[in-house]
Amino acid sequence: MQFDAEVAVKAAMGVFWRNGYAATTPQALMTELGIGKGSLYNTFKSKHNLFTLSLARYSAWRMEFLSENFSSSAPVRIQLREAVEVLTGYGDHDRGCLLVNASAELGSMDRAVADVGEGLFAGIEDAFREAIQRGQRDGELNTVRDAATEAGTLLTTVIATSLLLKSRTDQSRVLRTIDATLKGL
Repeated sequence: MQFDAEVAVKAAMGVFWRNGYAATTPQALMTELGIGKGSLYNTFKSKHNLFTLSLARYSAWRMEFLSENFSSSAPVRIQLREAVEVLTGYGDHDRGCLLVNASAELGSMDRAVADVGEGLFAGIEDAFREAIQRGQRDGELNTVRDAATEAGTLLTTVIATSLLLKSRTDQSRVLRTIDATLKGL
């Protein structure tokens, strides 16, 4: 039976996002992907390799979202709020960010996970910095602090609120954090 490896990676991404790496069994992956053990290992080599492919796909998906979001005609402040809410899952789900979760679970002991995480986090911070610079040039955002500092603060907010949502904290706490961070811009 033929299957589309890219579709399988997206499906695996969902399994890892729901369960985490350690709690995801090869059997759960085979069931979700609708493939046998031979197909799983012949195509993806290992659970870990499929995990890193899933993280890379997630990272690309998030960067695609940011590119679309920051090219809209909405005010920059609204674009930034939308980005923070989507990246954390606020109002949508309580899984947090897949790469924040993976970094918390494995980042200190798994170089491949740390590398994908660092790539996404740097990409998010760059996208925030560019949007903030645009908002500062247009007079929509204040220029008290430089855009790089503000972008770092927003990235930290995304990571922290993602973990709060994952722990099923009260959403009003998360909203207060997002509001306070964006108000400072």
